[in-house]
Amino acid sequence: MLPAPRPRQLALIKAAIFALSLLPLARMVWLTASGQLVEPLEFITHGTGDWTLYFLCITLAVTPLRRLTQWNWLIRLRRMLGLFVFFYAALHFTTFLWFDHFFDVDEMWKDVLKRPFITVGFSAFVLLIPLAVTSTSAMQRRLGGKRWLWLHRLVYLIAPLAILHFWWMKAGKHNFTQPIIFGLIVLALLGMRLYWSRAKTATGPTLAKP
Repeated sequence: MLPAPRPRQLALIKAAIFALSLLPLARMVWLTASGQLVEPLEFITHGTGDWTLYFLCITLAVTPLRRLTQWNWLIRLRRMLGLFVFFYAALHFTTFLWFDHFFDVDEMWKDVLKRPFITVGFSAFVLLIPLAVTSTSAMQRRLGGKRWLWLHRLVYLIAPLAILHFWWMKAGKHNFTQPIIFGLIVLALLGMRLYWSRAKTATGPTLAKP
């Protein structure tokens, strides 16, 4: 087992991950601004949605990877990765509100209620909000450990909703390969987390981390 990084090393790792996590957005902005895209608005909308799923999978992978490798320090990266899930999801929602409805909230609500795949995606985004708001240590202390853990188990609902939203969107173009891949990855990651959560609950009263 590799030794845990020292505080300075961990800070450098976090800084590197933060910078790398912004590269997809930088690339989208660059390609759009340079006029290299045929459909820039569609590229940004799909790109922010795709990277929401990428970061969701990466965040869900932290706990299984920590359990399998015993690299307990990985847990200190999870909050930042989870916030990038929300960051790209917020950008994805903003592009929908801007490009599709020009910030007309009434028209946006009509679309949310009328089109099922948007209903599902919007629901996943709304459920992400309390997770982002309560991601700090101060909010964890304010809520109490058990309530905070139960709240953050919303991820078990958010992840399937996100996959369903992606599936529905791709189904219109008869493209099922990516949704199936994402679905299998999320299913495996959630399955491992649920298995360990139940095993820990069965052996003691302490709740497993989400």
